[in-house]
Amino acid sequence: MSNTSWYLALGGHQVGPLTDDDLRHHLENGSADGKTLCWSPGMKGWTPLEEVPAFAAFARGGGGAPPPAMPSVPGRQAHDIDFKIHGAEMQFVEVELDPGECAIAEAGTMMYMTQAIGMQTVFGDGNSAQQGFFDKLLGAGKRLLTGESLFMTVFQHQGQRGKERVAFAAPYAGKILPMDLQQLGGRLLCQKDSFLCAARGVSVGIAFQKRIGVGLFGGEGFIMQKLEGDGLAFVHAGGTVHALDLAPGETLRVDTGCIVALQPQVDFDIQFVGGIKTALFGGEGLFFATLRGPGRVWLQSLPFSRLADRIVTAARGARREEGSVLDRAFGLGNLIDGDS
Repeated sequence: MSNTSWYLALGGHQVGPLTDDDLRHHLENGSADGKTLCWSPGMKGWTPLEEVPAFAAFARGGGGAPPPAMPSVPGRQAHDIDFKIHGAEMQFVEVELDPGECAIAEAGTMMYMTQAIGMQTVFGDGNSAQQGFFDKLLGAGKRLLTGESLFMTVFQHQGQRGKERVAFAAPYAGKILPMDLQQLGGRLLCQKDSFLCAARGVSVGIAFQKRIGVGLFGGEGFIMQKLEGDGLAFVHAGGTVHALDLAPGETLRVDTGCIVALQPQVDFDIQFVGGIKTALFGGEGLFFATLRGPGRVWLQSLPFSRLADRIVTAARGARREEGSVLDRAFGLGNLIDGDS
C-alpha cells in the first residue's frame, strides 16, 4: 500500500501529501532530483532525496503530523503561490492564493475557483499592469504569432483572509510540469501551446530561433514561448515526460514536436534526416532538431500534432470500412452524403 505522507520542497513551496508513485513522477519528469528536499512523518527534518535509502523504506509513526517549517526562497519578485497537482494522466493543478495574490492563465484553462477569487481578462500577457498601451499591444501581437489569444486571464484573491483556490486543467492526456524560473536562471523556452498558467509576475512572450535552417524547416520548434521572471510557471506536455541534462557539447537529435521546453543556453538547430529513401519513406519527416548542451531539456512522448494525425487517420480508415464498394473505390460516398 502506498505511503501518502511524503512532502517535497519544490522552489520553496511545500508539495504534498504525495504517494510514492507521485514522488516517482516528480523524479521522472525532472521537477525533482536527488537534491530535492523531502519529508515524511518520523523523519527529523527535510532531507535530500538522494539520502533516502529506498522509497519503500518509509519511517513509520507520526501519523498525520504536519511537516516542519520548510526552507524558504528569499527575494522572489513574482507572487509566491502554493500548488498541488492532481490526477495521473488527465491532470489539473490547484493553485492556492493568499489575499492579494494573483495567477495568470491562458483563456479557457480554468477548471474551478472558490468564492473570493476574482477573474479579469487583460490585454497582453497578464503581466503588463505597469506598461503603456503600445507595450501591451506589442506583447499581444507577439502572442498571436504563437497561435494564442490576444488576451489572458488574471485570477486574484480579493478577500481579506485565508486562502482561496483556483484550478487549471490540462487540455489532453499528459503531465503538468511545475517550473520554478528562479531555480532555472529566470528564463525558459517552451513549445507553443504548452504554457498553462503561472504566478503573476511571470512574463509570457515569444522567442524566435535565429538560425536560417530552423526558420525554414523548424516547424513546431521555430516559434517558441519564452517565460521570464522568478516565479512558478506550469507547462503541459503530452504522454510521458523525460528530462535530460546535457553536458557541454553533448548532442541529442529529437523530433521537433517532442520538445517541451529547454533552457536558453541549449543550442537549437535543424538538420536534414539523411538519405533520400530515408527522408521519403522513413515516416519521421525530412528534418529533426539537434540540441547541444549544456542545459536541461524536457521531452514529451506524445506531441499533440502526432495525436491529432493518428485520430484523423483512424477516422478516415473507419470511414472507408463503413462505406460501400463505390465509396472505397472512388470516394463517391462523401459526395453523396455531403461530407465534402
